[in-house]
Amino acid sequence: MSDAEHPYSLVYEKNGVVYVSGAASVDYSTLQAVKGRREALDAALNEVEKRLRSVGLELANIVKATYYLTDISLRTEANQQYEARFRPPRPARTVIGIAAMPYGATVGIDVTAHR
Repeated sequence: MSDAEHPYSLVYEKNGVVYVSGAASVDYSTLQAVKGRREALDAALNEVEKRLRSVGLELANIVKATYYLTDISLRTEANQQYEARFRPPRPARTVIGIAAMPYGATVGIDVTAHR
């Protein structure tokens, strides 16, 4: 990913609050969209997790997540993923249906986390 295409931080921390920019359901080595519903959800959340680990955090540090779905029917699988990957009390979450994403991705997730 070039700076011209992505002129922002993938992870930004200010006063102990960490913001993770939208992680899409793409293979970041090829920028090809990940195929499959659950696979796309996992790819996006795995990328969020990777970015959090780059600053010494993990999924348990998330306080708010926003899921962007090009097919709102993915909400059912997103709920299943949330239950499987987050322990109660789970972070706040918003699901938004959108028309399209870069690289043909079907899922995008951004999060706010705290140290």
